[in-house]
Amino acid sequence: MTKIIWIHGDCLSPHNPALQAYPDAPAIWVWDGALIEEWQLSLKRLTFIYECLLELPVEIRRGNVAQEILAFAQEHNAELVATTDSPSPRFNDICDEIERSLNLEVFEVEPFFDYDGHIDLKRFSRYWKVAEKYVFE
Repeated sequence: MTKIIWIHGDCLSPHNPALQAYPDAPAIWVWDGALIEEWQLSLKRLTFIYECLLELPVEIRRGNVAQEILAFAQEHNAELVATTDSPSPRFNDICDEIERSLNLEVFEVEPFFDYDGHIDLKRFSRYWKVAEKYVFE
């Protein structure tokens, strides 16, 4: 079965489980303009994401995420999209749209630390203020 990998913002690592499982599969990243606007991501954050992407074997696109993934899959005659899990409600909507046409394999990502409370993920400094207490125990 031919596969592609969907890389998203919740696992921008070269150790991404989908990349590890299918190292020869083509991979895609899609800039999500609606999410960028909704979260009001700063140029500094966008630059950081882009620099992470430069370290990955990924084709970068912009547009409707699900539509771009489906088009990329079609271009590669893929029957399966592999990706990593995400807590984002938007992720579930994109997965639902993909699964209407293709098989989807979602890999679990080992959490950086265990935490059940709310963390503001829009700013790294707010995330790190909570995370560092658990990482350096």
